[in-house]
Amino acid sequence: MSEVAPLKMVDFNPQDIPLEDFDISQRELWAKDLKMEYFARLRDEAPVHFCKDSEFGPYWSLTRYADIMEVDSNWQDFSSEPAITIIDPEEDFPLPMFIAMDPPKHDDQRKTVQGAVAPANLKNLESTIRGRVQKVLDELPVGEEFDWVDRVSIELTTQMLATLFDFPFADRRKLTRWSDVATGGPETGVVETDEQRQEELRECLEYFTRLWQERQEQGLANDFISMLAHGESTKDMSPEEYLGNLILLIVGGNDTTRNSMTGGVLALNENPGEYAKLRNNPGVIPNMVSEIIRWQTPLAHMRRIANRDYEINGQTIKQGDKVIMWYLSGNRDERAIENPNEFIIDRSRARQHLSFGFGPHRCMGNRLAELQLRILWEEIQQRFHKIEVVGDVELVPSNFVHGYTKMPVVVHPL
Repeated sequence: MSEVAPLKMVDFNPQDIPLEDFDISQRELWAKDLKMEYFARLRDEAPVHFCKDSEFGPYWSLTRYADIMEVDSNWQDFSSEPAITIIDPEEDFPLPMFIAMDPPKHDDQRKTVQGAVAPANLKNLESTIRGRVQKVLDELPVGEEFDWVDRVSIELTTQMLATLFDFPFADRRKLTRWSDVATGGPETGVVETDEQRQEELRECLEYFTRLWQERQEQGLANDFISMLAHGESTKDMSPEEYLGNLILLIVGGNDTTRNSMTGGVLALNENPGEYAKLRNNPGVIPNMVSEIIRWQTPLAHMRRIANRDYEINGQTIKQGDKVIMWYLSGNRDERAIENPNEFIIDRSRARQHLSFGFGPHRCMGNRLAELQLRILWEEIQQRFHKIEVVGDVELVPSNFVHGYTKMPVVVHPL
């Protein structure tokens, strides 16, 4: 870290800050939801931008769709090791996970668990998901204010996670907590100290180790833990690697879908014409789901490390440099997406977004996420004329998890 305190971006108009002082990772920009104008300037004037000093060290930003695609699909020149977020891993608490590995080891471990979210298994899950969505929606207090994030988004995604892990259902909120702890340090208010974070993640490992031992003694089943315990490339992994992969699967299955479930309600409230379009034509729901995922971009970035000097868009990234692919910005790039700052539920080519990534690390649960969101909106339309946002929405103060901690709503019946 430098001796001079870096410029606080939120105190300035994005047009007034010299580009060399830009640091789009600053948490306040995210906590106050001010980052979009700063991204727009980077896309226009410095699409491959070097930040020489930040809370997370020096890093390159990629903000245009095409540049992100180029790097995301080039694992030979851009490594996912040792981590996938802008934050460097803690030296005393490493968490190896297959998303932060390169082929071939990445491919072997991913294949081990991929079956749980494969199309054949999704068919079996569809009726379970629908039954749970119906139950959660039927228990909502009609005409009274409640928190959509807690009652619907967290509840539904945590139930789904418990199913994928075959995790004790009564303890399912532990999964939510571990997900929040894994993605948030003391600066987000989720935990008070790094030590507390590590302690809670060790408790996560202890709990899952008991489940691992049970599954090892049983035959191979269709849940994540059983697949890891019996898989050739995973059955002998270290406790740290087991915990890393658990965190990956928990966060991957939790934060993303949960924040899209909330973000969709918010986007429809902010765009009443689109809400009317949905009411008039529920057949648009599958397309709308893709637009929600683009609009929300529930994970704002992924990171890579350059394996060699690499030229892109007139800039030379040096071997060893940290590169941040800002999916959130790429999804608002007018060079690739027409009217990207508008939420349009019947948008053509709506699935052409960056939210799931590209290349070998493309989100393996993308079809499950789309399925859960589709069913949720189909069942909402059977019950409610409108879900109305009635108060201030609270954001996750993170430049990685792009989501919500609270959203007060009132549901209005048909």
